[in-house]
Amino acid sequence: MKELITDTDSTGKRLDAWLSARLAPDLSRNRIQSLIGEGQVSIDGRPVLETKHKLREGLRITIEIPEPHDATPKGEDIALDIVYEDTDLIVINKPAGLVVHPGNGNWTGTLVNALLHHCGDTLSGIGGVRRPGIVHRLDKETSGVMVVAKNDLAHRHLSAQFADHGRTNELERAYIALVWGTPDRTTGTIDAPLGRSHRDRTKQAIVHEEREDARHAITHFEVKERYDAREDATALASLVECRLETGRTHQIRVHMAHIGHPLVGDLEYGSSYKTKANKLNEPLQTIVKAFTRQALHAKLLAFEHPTTGDVMRFEAAVPSDMAELIRAFQETA
Repeated sequence: MKELITDTDSTGKRLDAWLSARLAPDLSRNRIQSLIGEGQVSIDGRPVLETKHKLREGLRITIEIPEPHDATPKGEDIALDIVYEDTDLIVINKPAGLVVHPGNGNWTGTLVNALLHHCGDTLSGIGGVRRPGIVHRLDKETSGVMVVAKNDLAHRHLSAQFADHGRTNELERAYIALVWGTPDRTTGTIDAPLGRSHRDRTKQAIVHEEREDARHAITHFEVKERYDAREDATALASLVECRLETGRTHQIRVHMAHIGHPLVGDLEYGSSYKTKANKLNEPLQTIVKAFTRQALHAKLLAFEHPTTGDVMRFEAAVPSDMAELIRAFQETA
């Protein structure tokens, strides 16, 4: 742990800038920003998560620096729901709660650790030691179908398909989402660029297309069911199928929140709906409160096989917790 007391020169300066000047070359500014984001930096005993926090004289700043982790993940005997496997690739049905690859706060117990145990040294190394075979990802709390490359040829072929977003190949991705309210159209397209949120570096936000980090993002949606539909064309919630034309981090979650229909259970992008469950009738109220993740499931993945050229198509049923949630809303109709 490091401890510093701010002096007169600190007044009005950003927390990350002042710390980087004091702690260089031992800690880079990027490393300091990461530590702040992880809650490892406190001022007068209280964690500060904002890198731009302005300082004044006489503050006591403490920095907890975690022990360094081995960058090379190890195989772990973690159960996998394998949908398909051959010498080139493996398709799995990822459960909610499983992180895809090691990183800050999740150095073990990830999908990569499970794959290393199951596949040994056969996974493609193109993605680097922390992401062997990984050609796309799902959020920790999103369940559903994923494909992983077992050799470099498959990795290059699959990565090219995901990079092209299915515009000129057979790639197809469909998700089921349970959202609050209902869109004003049965089908629609959300075309809004995404970039890192200025308020929280771990989140994405809709940004101006001319911003340096803006990334083109398009989501197509279709309303499948409406729950507690009313005469004014509104509803309590809706089951929506989302198809990705691009695959950005948190894309569906941000896009649906952007049009006013955040995912049920999504506290990051639907925090304003957190208390909505208090107004629900039982047993729906209890079931919604007990569902502590975003209601999002990757139900379909299709792609061209890297060796045979065949179109491979895989589907995974909605997991039991989300199925129970959907049934509870259906019974309100």
